[in-house]
This record gives sequence, structure tokens and C-alpha cells, in this order.
Amino acid sequence: MRSSYHNERMERASREELRDIQTMGLRRIVRYVYRSNSVYRKLFDDHGVSPEDIRGLEDLQRLPMTNKELLRESYPMGLCCAPRESIVEMHMSSGSTGTPVIMPYTEGDLEQWAECMARCYMMSGARKGDAVQITPLFGLFNGGFGMYHGARAAGLFVIPTGPGNTARQIKLARDLGTRIITGVVSYGVRLIEVMNELGVELPELEIGIFGAETFSDTMKKRISAGLGVEVFDIYGMTETGGVGTLGMDCEMHDGIHVWEDHYIVEVVDPKTGEPVEDGEPGELVVTSFTREALPVIRFRTADLTRVVSRERCDCGRTHLRIAPITGRLDDMIIVKGVNFFPKQVEQALMQIPGVGANYQIIVEDVDGVKDVRINVEAEPGVTGYTVEKALKEALGFSPKGDVFPIGSLPRTEGKAQRVIHIKR
Repeated sequence: MRSSYHNERMERASREELRDIQTMGLRRIVRYVYRSNSVYRKLFDDHGVSPEDIRGLEDLQRLPMTNKELLRESYPMGLCCAPRESIVEMHMSSGSTGTPVIMPYTEGDLEQWAECMARCYMMSGARKGDAVQITPLFGLFNGGFGMYHGARAAGLFVIPTGPGNTARQIKLARDLGTRIITGVVSYGVRLIEVMNELGVELPELEIGIFGAETFSDTMKKRISAGLGVEVFDIYGMTETGGVGTLGMDCEMHDGIHVWEDHYIVEVVDPKTGEPVEDGEPGELVVTSFTREALPVIRFRTADLTRVVSRERCDCGRTHLRIAPITGRLDDMIIVKGVNFFPKQVEQALMQIPGVGANYQIIVEDVDGVKDVRINVEAEPGVTGYTVEKALKEALGFSPKGDVFPIGSLPRTEGKAQRVIHIKR
């Protein structure tokens, strides 16, 4: 399947042109936030830097870093740089680990979001008029609306189902000839389960765009085989403006293209904040220089990745590629002196023949002593010993856990709760 372009000139821009765009964008956005927002102004002043000090990309590291805590402290819209009368929409994070982060949007921000998301659709192989079924929630979560704004910009036929009522989802996909389906990763698994229960296929479905959750290579293969689609890993977060704003992998599936005419990314050592060499793992730091309501400056995402390449991709695009996110710093689990991420657990489980796609990682904290239990669904014949052996090889220790029949662990129609913390 060969992709097409939504904005070919910009998606194939030379590295020199992209650097010039970023240089001008950085200088402009630094002046803008300093002039428009007192929180940013104080942050810059306390750091001993002024907009006049930032002349080019080589000065980027002179700017202070920001993080989710700063956005939470500024709740609800203390970091907003645009006047209230120009705000036309908002979305926010779940707030599951604290005060939620609100992202306001101007009309210009919605156009920027739609542009980035439309590029992702066309990069996946979408064609104008294709039926796209949007299963993420339409609400405060940005997924449904982001997919919608981008689909409209790309000229697609929108089927805005939202999550849930999976049997109806499948009927609509069959009746309307859905070619593209979008969703959170776990909902792709749920679709496969219900299709198997109903004994039906979706012959016109070819493209699956999934994100927002842990997404290991083995899970990608399972969803690809189960739905009969080419799977794409989409990337974006509330703080950058929503799903698809940062980018997605292309048909080569060799890293996520970051839309560098809108974002400057760095990969830094999580402990020191210093840049690491291309190819070395580290924490992704993002500066958004085309957003109006709430641009982020050197925002520490807590996402772990590495720069795959800055060379022109075989797909023709020139925007740099980063590796799929391997984990989040705040998702790291430390048990018995071993550090690991949920994605490592998923990768190990999905490689065991007969193991299902639904699992739970239960972190038990008893009087300050942590242990972990991993429950997984599997077909008859898969034993706890088999699972324990695979996890020990992957993690370096043997977690407790149980094997359950397929279909017995809880299901959700939205984001799956893979990690459960229990304190006793």
C-alpha cells in the first residue's frame, strides 16, 4: 500500500528549509509566550533568559524546561497565551495521576491539529472519500475530535461512532464499507474478539490507526492479523495539542515521523536533562512553535524514545523519525530492585503461543514493600509455569500471577486499565 501526501511540499521539504522554519518559529514563539503570559515571563526571568537571547536553534538549551507539573499548577488555563474570546474548544487529560491538564484551542490551533492529523491519514494510505470509522471517545479526551478534525481536512467520509456497542460497530463497518478504523490499542483487541464471536470479517477494512496506550510490536502484529489491516502507530498528547500532532509511522514502519514544521524535539538524559546522541535512548522534549492558545516550551514528556534517523525516508518524507515510545518514566515499575515498563510485559506475553491479548499488571504495596502480580488470559494448555518462565526471561525476576480462560478478565470500551495499584 503506497501512501500519498496531504501537504507534499512541506512533507518533503529539505532539511535546510525545515531548519529555517524551526529557527524562525522558535524566535517567534519565545517572544510570543514571554509577551502574552505572566507565568512564562516569570519562568524565563527566573532562568535568566530573555527572548533576545534566542537567535537560533543552537540557543534552544538556554531556555528553561517545562513539565506536566507546571501545567497542573497553572490549572485551569494559567498558561494560556491567547485572549479568552479567541478560545473556541478545549480538551484535557484524564487527571488519573493528579490535577488534569487543560488544552485550549483557537481556530488556528484547530486548523493546525487538522493539518497534522490529515497528514497522518494520507500517510497511512487513505484516499479522499474513504470511509473512516472513528472509535475513540468524543468528549474531553482528545482522540475522537482529533481524528474527526483530521478526517474532515483529508476529505474522508466520517463515521463518528465513538467507543462501545462493538457489535453495532462491526455492522456499520460492513454496511458502510469502512476502509480505515481508528482507536485506542485495546479497542482493536476488543473488535477482534467480537468479530470472532460473530464469525464475521471486514473485507473492505485495510488500515488501522491506533495509539494512546502501550503498543508493543507483538501487539501490532496481533491486531494486524486479527483485523486484516496494516497497523499504524499514531503519536500525540494533550500537551502538544492532541492525537496526531506529533506524527505517526509511515508505510516503511521504521520510526514515527515528527512534523518538524510545527514541533522541535530533543532527546535528553532523563537524569541530567542534557541532550543524548542520535540513536541513544532518552526522554523526549517538545517545543510547539505554531500553536497559539497554549504553546509548550521544552516540555518534558516523560516518554522514552530515540532518534532513528534524520535522513530522507524511503517513503519520501524528510521529517526526522523517532522510535516508538518504549515507556513513560512515570509508568516505570520498580519491584525487588528491578525496573521495567508495562510494554516489556506485553511484549513478553504476546510472544507466548495461546496467550490472549487481555492482561493485568497488579502492583501490590504492602506496608511499603512492593510486589507484582500478572494475570493473563490464555487458551487451555497454557500453564502458569510457561508464563512465569517467559516473564522471568524478559524482566529478570519471576512475578506472581494466574492464567484465566479467554474472556474472563474485565473489558472496557475505552482505554484499558493494564496497571492496577493496590495499597494495603
